[in-house]
Amino acid sequence: MSNVNGKPVARGVPGAHGQGESQGASKSSHSHSHGRGSGDFVFDMRSLGRRPGEFRDEKRTAHAPDGLGSGLVLVPAGADVVLDLRFEAVSEGVLVTGSAVAPLTGECARCLDPVTSATEVTFQELYRYLPDPGEDEADEERFLDGDLLDLEPAFRDAVVLALPLSPLCREDCPGLCAECGAKLAEAGPLHGHGEDIDPRWGLLRQLDVSDRVEDRQES
Repeated sequence: MSNVNGKPVARGVPGAHGQGESQGASKSSHSHSHGRGSGDFVFDMRSLGRRPGEFRDEKRTAHAPDGLGSGLVLVPAGADVVLDLRFEAVSEGVLVTGSAVAPLTGECARCLDPVTSATEVTFQELYRYLPDPGEDEADEERFLDGDLLDLEPAFRDAVVLALPLSPLCREDCPGLCAECGAKLAEAGPLHGHGEDIDPRWGLLRQLDVSDRVEDRQES
């Protein structure tokens, strides 16, 4: 938990864009990505300045970094990620508030069909100026690298928390038949296997188990 202008700000807590202009003039820009990789998530804060209250709004289309997701769903590496951000200068550093929309690909947890969707995450992070010599750095804090702000770690954390654990092609997906693996949505409600039994167990069906039990009880 950090303090911004005397008010507590929690890391990773969803937040909305600020509405007021407390001091200074609004600075807006609209830029697009110029390459692939984490460079798309690095922002130059020189134009923002360090006077508390100054802010800058920016929209950018970035490319998703590698390794974003695991298991049944992920954000494809290099996919377009739409960022809508506000950078605000505060006494401790830069407060960034915004949202990101990213595509998702994976497979249904029940029937294993391909699944495509999108996720939108919101975040609010305080990036502090580098600490003074001798000042302890908390592991959970984020810092500016000179005039550069790397948003990728905050974006990655927000997306990983938002990924569905069991993605579904549809909410009522019936899944696969436990006997033959057929897709129950395609097989229909009459799908079944009756009394079919593996032929390797055929000899056991010929045994009269009840008679054997009665014989043992009589003896």
